[in-house]
Amino acid sequence: MRRFDDDEGRSWEVVAGRESWGALFAIFVPVAAGPDVRQAPLVAASYEEAVALFDRLDDGALRDLLARSEPKQL
Repeated sequence: MRRFDDDEGRSWEVVAGRESWGALFAIFVPVAAGPDVRQAPLVAASYEEAVALFDRLDDGALRDLLARSEPKQL
């Protein structure tokens, strides 16, 4: 799990998640009440590869991924 701030100063936690059919996503959870939980597809061959991807991304890359995300269907 990683924590970062978006361009508006809101704090988010992001984790790698897997849907039931095996697709991998970045799941963005707001630290404070307000924005919806969001998700963005990840290009990774495995869950372990997705987790390793987060280790390589800087906060700017996480903000870009958040900008491309969509509300998660709960």
